[in-house]
Amino acid sequence: MSSSQNPESWHAALHRLQRDGIPHVLATQVTSAGSTPREPGARMVITDDAIFDTLGGGTFEWQTITAARACLTEQRYGLSLEAFSLGGRSGQCCGGFVNILLEAFPGTTTHIAIFGAGHVGQQLIKLSAPLPWQLHWHDSRSDAFAEQYHQQPRLSCYSLQDAQQSVAALPANTHSLVLTHNHDEDYALIAALIERDEVASIGLIGSDSKWASFEGRLKRDGYSPDQIARVRSPIGRIHDNKLSNKTPYAIALTVVAELLWLTDTPSFQENRGLDSQAVRTLMTDSPTTPS
Repeated sequence: MSSSQNPESWHAALHRLQRDGIPHVLATQVTSAGSTPREPGARMVITDDAIFDTLGGGTFEWQTITAARACLTEQRYGLSLEAFSLGGRSGQCCGGFVNILLEAFPGTTTHIAIFGAGHVGQQLIKLSAPLPWQLHWHDSRSDAFAEQYHQQPRLSCYSLQDAQQSVAALPANTHSLVLTHNHDEDYALIAALIERDEVASIGLIGSDSKWASFEGRLKRDGYSPDQIARVRSPIGRIHDNKLSNKTPYAIALTVVAELLWLTDTPSFQENRGLDSQAVRTLMTDSPTTPS
């Protein structure tokens, strides 16, 4: 198993991973019977490639790590319970029993690409900062990104040199916004984006006349009606009504509201907690033993 033990404490790691939107599992020892390496309340945090803190080591800890990583790989997020007999399933000499509660967190699953670091782009980044999105910010100007942005969680800044390459590097199902300082750059990005079927949504800033110009150019360049229809322009239009307030903040506010609707997907996790039988077992005097 490839992993690394990290000196960072479990609570520091938990805060950082949740802040940065990285998938992880919090493992908590909730019961203890007989001789066990650690007592109830011991915790560790597990990611795909790192381990933070310890439940006492040994085979049962590695089995816990394996179970936690299976949750991440299979995208089984939420709560689950693992039971270990330290003389049976884990082959350890302690002879005790432990129950480990696994809390699997998906991290950030929504990706937003913003092309353009002008006034509206800057407001979009500020308004999006508290939201659980991974932000991919692109601009072709060398001085586009102030130092403060490099410290913002879940934000990555990129130099935009080639539209095709930048679009090709986006994660699948990314919601994209095009609002650069240059119309030709905007067009190259729109053309690249509509060629990627797995882009979740495409928005273009500008007036109705700008979109009419782009639409005619896309038709002349051979793009299909279905491809062209994927572009949403102007962005941030509420119920097909135009916004009279044209300040960057107001535009960004409506665009973020629009993105909230576009990214609001229902949860398919039917079990919102532990299995009721597992809870009943935990409430008895005897420890849960593996079947």
